[in-house]
Amino acid sequence: MPNTDTEDPTELIARNKRARHDYEILDTWECGVVLTGTEVKALREGRANLTDAFGVIKDNEIFLLNLYIGSYGQGNVFNHEPTRTRKLLMHRREIRRLIGAVERQGLTLVPLDLYFKSGRVKARLALVRGKQQHDKREDLKKRDAEREIARALSKR
Repeated sequence: MPNTDTEDPTELIARNKRARHDYEILDTWECGVVLTGTEVKALREGRANLTDAFGVIKDNEIFLLNLYIGSYGQGNVFNHEPTRTRKLLMHRREIRRLIGAVERQGLTLVPLDLYFKSGRVKARLALVRGKQQHDKREDLKKRDAEREIARALSKR
């Protein structure tokens, strides 16, 4: 029987959990990442950290800074620099929209996820606004209340 799934299978590499806590997510995009061969092999081993990564726009192109991809074990002299600047691939109209939001509104670009989709490395990039400390506390209280409600309903 043929596979009738319309979605491409995705394999999660890394997730930025701090981004959902520290920022209010306004919009997200899927974009490709330009990588070298040893970086892809290191990602297949799961050697990635998105915690400090962020996006910048320079000359109408988007780059990802501080994305840590550990060195590949068999890479020898061909290994990559772990935190080098990596280019992101997006459509021109999407980049123009991001330029307006980042420069005029003072928003930030943060990667949420890094994953394989049909053998290619993709990043889910988010346009975010920083949260104040009291907003973070309110979110935690709301999440705890929802968890308590779910517990009470499941006991019935």
